Amino acid sequence: MNPERLVVTLQDGVKRITFNAPERRNAVDPEMIEQLRGIVEETSKDASRVVVLAGAGEAFCAGADVKGMLGRDVGSLDVTEHLRRLTNPTIRALREMPKPVIARLHGAAVGLGCNYALACDIRIASTTATLGQVFSKIGLIPDGGSTYFLPRLIGYARAFEMMATGELLKAEQALAMGLVNRVVPPDQLDAVVDEWAARLSQGPTLALAGIKKALFFGETHTLAEALDSEAVTQATCIRSQDFREGVQAFVEKRRPAFQGR
Repeated sequence: MNPERLVVTLQDGVKRITFNAPERRNAVDPEMIEQLRGIVEETSKDASRVVVLAGAGEAFCAGADVKGMLGRDVGSLDVTEHLRRLTNPTIRALREMPKPVIARLHGAAVGLGCNYALACDIRIASTTATLGQVFSKIGLIPDGGSTYFLPRLIGYARAFEMMATGELLKAEQALAMGLVNRVVPPDQLDAVVDEWAARLSQGPTLALAGIKKALFFGETHTLAEALDSEAVTQATCIRSQDFREGVQAFVEKRRPAFQGR
């Protein structure tokens, strides 16, 4: 019996989605890609307040399972339909999800695995992590949204270099370039991820969702449009119970207890 390739848990508002194919460094096959899409889309609407995307074993995710393609008639594969139906909706759902998503990175986070991480909001990496756009090494262009994310994070020149050469970045290099938020020793990775997850799960859910929405909107709109979008979203936040609780906690000099409504 095959093990569960995606392990999902929910505790204290934190939903953990773990790639679970360690024997192939969590490289994802079509079935895993389809299952992940369903899980992520469901997570966008469930009661969780924070999401952690992680990998079992010695890696985060080594991208698509290229070895699994051997012997298949890839020439007859409608890759455009596959990306539009499975990969692209997952990337968009991660980015547009109204709750923070943390990528817990260790070992290989390359190809599509790297791009799942880029679609997250916070990337916390072990010193063992390596990130890379390895598509060109097998004659492909990057997919999974990296042509959108990378130039905005590190600029065109560095993005082109990563994609054209397929070279891997060590965690400290990725930190210096702004690709990850934190780099920690392997034995501290879980503690730091848990700390961030707890902190965000206790935060003002509506405001955090509004921050994600505003940042995503601002990437592709003018200043005037971003200002107007902020004004609309702020109206939702100011009518919330979380806002009233935040003000009351400020006056009483205590920690707010946000309820996400």
